[in-house]
Amino acid sequence: MASDKSNVTLTGLARRFVEDGLLEEDVAKDAYLQAANNRIPLITYLVQNQLADSRKLAFAAAMEFGVSVLDLNSFLPEMLPEKLVDEKLVRKHSALPLYKRGNRLFIAVSDPTNIQALDEIKFNTGLSTDAILVDDAALRVAIDKYLESQDDSMGNLDDADLEGVETEGGDQDEDDGAVSATDVDDAPIVKYVNKVLLDAIRGGASDVHFEPYEKTYRVRYRTDGILKEVSKPSIKLAPKLSARIKIMAQMDISERRVPQDGRIKMKLSKTKAIDFRVNTLPTLWGEKIVLRILDPSQAQMGIDVLGYEEDQKDLYMEALQQPQGMILVTGPTGSGKTVSLYTGLNILNTAEINISTAEDPAEINLEGINQVNVNNRVGLGFAEALRAFLRQDPDVIMVGEIRDLETANIAIKAAQTGHLVLSTLHTNSAAETLTRMMNMGVPSFNIATSVSLIIAQRLGRRLCSSCKQPLEVPKETLLKEGFTEEQIDTGFTLFTPKGCDKCNGGYKGRVGIYEVVKVTESLANMIMEEASSLAIAREAQKEGFRNLRQSALRKVIEGVTSLEEANRVTKD
Repeated sequence: MASDKSNVTLTGLARRFVEDGLLEEDVAKDAYLQAANNRIPLITYLVQNQLADSRKLAFAAAMEFGVSVLDLNSFLPEMLPEKLVDEKLVRKHSALPLYKRGNRLFIAVSDPTNIQALDEIKFNTGLSTDAILVDDAALRVAIDKYLESQDDSMGNLDDADLEGVETEGGDQDEDDGAVSATDVDDAPIVKYVNKVLLDAIRGGASDVHFEPYEKTYRVRYRTDGILKEVSKPSIKLAPKLSARIKIMAQMDISERRVPQDGRIKMKLSKTKAIDFRVNTLPTLWGEKIVLRILDPSQAQMGIDVLGYEEDQKDLYMEALQQPQGMILVTGPTGSGKTVSLYTGLNILNTAEINISTAEDPAEINLEGINQVNVNNRVGLGFAEALRAFLRQDPDVIMVGEIRDLETANIAIKAAQTGHLVLSTLHTNSAAETLTRMMNMGVPSFNIATSVSLIIAQRLGRRLCSSCKQPLEVPKETLLKEGFTEEQIDTGFTLFTPKGCDKCNGGYKGRVGIYEVVKVTESLANMIMEEASSLAIAREAQKEGFRNLRQSALRKVIEGVTSLEEANRVTKD
């Protein structure tokens, strides 16, 4: 676990960032500790967790050390020295070789205190090294481009070279004559599918939809929670496209009557691979296929970047430190429940703690955590996995979803007998989660004594910081939307999306909107009295726990999202 930040004395860059107003002192101390624990430079940690603007950090560091900041956009990947520095060192230290003059090698770094990087590269190359300060966000993009250009297996990812991308999958037996594995192993189909998947990764999509209709076929990406059509191939290609994807996902291409699940690992280069979770669904006009893009880095982001308010984060961290109890995360599909759970597991993931998870299926692989895929066809459901976990000397158990009374009862017994249990339910609010468990048949006394924290959440789109525009809204309208008189009198600026070349229609990325409710003594008493969800929600408000709508409006006040987006993802 992290050290106590109250014992941290800020010096050097961290102190400079606080003095320049780029960071609050508590945030700087916490970031300093987390960066040290993760063994990465402070600036890299701040940028990765979106705690400060990378350009402002670069200029503050430049002022601190009396150096200038170089614009990396002036360097093309092909201009950089080839294979001069081992790619492991480039990745490890986020240090990019820029150019060589005589016996001197000039290295782009975002943290001028990173002396270890210069020393290791000097030892590795036999050249004298000089640091050049650059923007951290631009540096990471440049490093990716540089390593991709050095990697033959990646090619340049142009349309003409997409066949170079490797996917793990196995050829299947030929079907009844309509489409065979050999038929879809031709260059145009391979190239097209690879291009669609690569474009989805580049564009930051979370899902890819392949959809056949009577006379048309379309491909859509879900980016920042919104679906957008990106391609309309010929309907004649539908059987070949579905067969190609099913081969990549190691599915049975001869079976088109029932849904199937599979997985694709796409190797983009020696250092980078992306997983896809694949599901097929028989429709009137063919198989609709949806691919979920699984990004392992999401579980490593850290709790600060997810969007929790400080008091909500403290409640979650407090619950994670308890030796027993149950933490429930609730919300609709695609609301970020898995990322919230994995972030909690990542915090708990130490050599002293035994963690086991039962999932359907496991979306993100985490080193040090025992992950089990449930398989009802062979009799391994959530309940069976839970029973096995309890004989495996567990400390922490994560159940992908509580779907039935049997699973709920075993999870609650585990939470009552010295284990920390994390799970999800598909409900709309914290209060409805409690009444849902009662409706399942779980005794109210067991709910009150085992559930310690409930997190209801949604994902809203972040406004693009480059193009968002201020918006004037009358006070009467603000009051109707749910803002308080105090908030309005204090004063704040509402922003609205505009759209530019750096974003998607005025939005870039997403942020979590949360209702975090701790089961207090008064709430526990209401649960045992089997109060309604409305009564429980009112009591939670009295206790000071914000609901989803109130949390969304706070994000609007902070300029993180727009009022339109808050209205889209929450309701009064």
